[in-house]
Amino acid sequence: MNNFGILRTIAWRNLWRNPKRTLITLIVVTVGLWSILAFSMLLNAWAESSRQNALGLLIGQGQIHAAGYMDDPNIDHLMPPPDGALRDVLDSDGVAHWVARLQLPGVVQSEYKTLPITILGVDPAGEREISLVPDKIVEGRYLNGLDDDAVIIGANLAKRLKTTLGRRIILMSTGADGYLEEYSFDIVGIFDADQGFEDSYVFTGRSLLQEYMGLDDEIAQISFVLPDESGLPAMIDTLKAAAPDLDIRDWKQVSVMAAAMNSAMKSIIYIWLGIMIIMMSIGIINTQLMAVFERTQEFGLIRAIGLKPRMVLWLVTLESALLMAVGMVLGVILAVLTYFGFQGGLDLSGFSRAMEAIGSGQVLYPQFAPADFVIYPVLIWVIGVLVALWPAYRAQKISPVEAMRHAT
Repeated sequence: MNNFGILRTIAWRNLWRNPKRTLITLIVVTVGLWSILAFSMLLNAWAESSRQNALGLLIGQGQIHAAGYMDDPNIDHLMPPPDGALRDVLDSDGVAHWVARLQLPGVVQSEYKTLPITILGVDPAGEREISLVPDKIVEGRYLNGLDDDAVIIGANLAKRLKTTLGRRIILMSTGADGYLEEYSFDIVGIFDADQGFEDSYVFTGRSLLQEYMGLDDEIAQISFVLPDESGLPAMIDTLKAAAPDLDIRDWKQVSVMAAAMNSAMKSIIYIWLGIMIIMMSIGIINTQLMAVFERTQEFGLIRAIGLKPRMVLWLVTLESALLMAVGMVLGVILAVLTYFGFQGGLDLSGFSRAMEAIGSGQVLYPQFAPADFVIYPVLIWVIGVLVALWPAYRAQKISPVEAMRHAT
């Protein structure tokens, strides 16, 4: 222990005998760790924003459908509204909000154009608790009730149809009798979401749509959210037990794209982590090897006065360990300051089109993951110490005779 204390003191002093080289290595390590942690916070924010945006429009944290509806979403695969055990579970404290919808494939027609569309009959009051659509109205108003005979459409769909607020459009879909039903509706609201969503959906009152399609109270889906998403797997099992004949899925099964995007963010972080580790390893090895070559006489001298080879190995390794430790601390401090600096959100509204294309919100809020601030620094420190073993091994092999030859 005494030897270790002495070596530690010598190692720390040796670092500052060449401050320029030490500072360069320190900057590489600090900036490398900071970039990993900052990138991780940003990508986690992006992933969470994209996920919340996707789930908040229609998906929720889970959905319930009649068997076969997901494979063939038409009027032949509807279900009655929830009752009995299913209704009891949905109304329990384990579910924060739920809403029933009638979703049918159809066609929308204006004076100038006809386009395929998905018609959604909704409960406006329930949608306000679970969906972001009511908050995305940019012109006009949202629907007033279950029997509201108006529609709201997306901004890009209105542009494609060459129509606008206050005009009438015709919605067509297959009714319960198997015949094509068509009705005209006034456009009372225009919403702004991502372009794909705007082009895909038209909203009207659920009761009115049921009446027009010749249905009683049949619905196509139930979307729900929980107070705590960690309880989602258990809730899915509970719902399946309450309604074994229905198709009950969590959001990852309903929206494979949203789940894939969420997973891709972690992969990108790991790729960046690998790149930075390689760059830092190269920098550390080069710097330490140069230091070893420049200090050949020094290592020969300390060997001549009796320091054992393994003590030289420990000395050089300790120098790298201390340097990496200082870099880790500075990198973590910079990352924490970055987090607090952007707690109010990173406004990317200037890139609204790009953010819309990737399904993300225009303001990203950095996601602080305490585990990242422990795992990544420790991992990089360990790897940094390991790659420093090669220069340390070279240093321990330097003999007094070799040092004398180097001097001449």
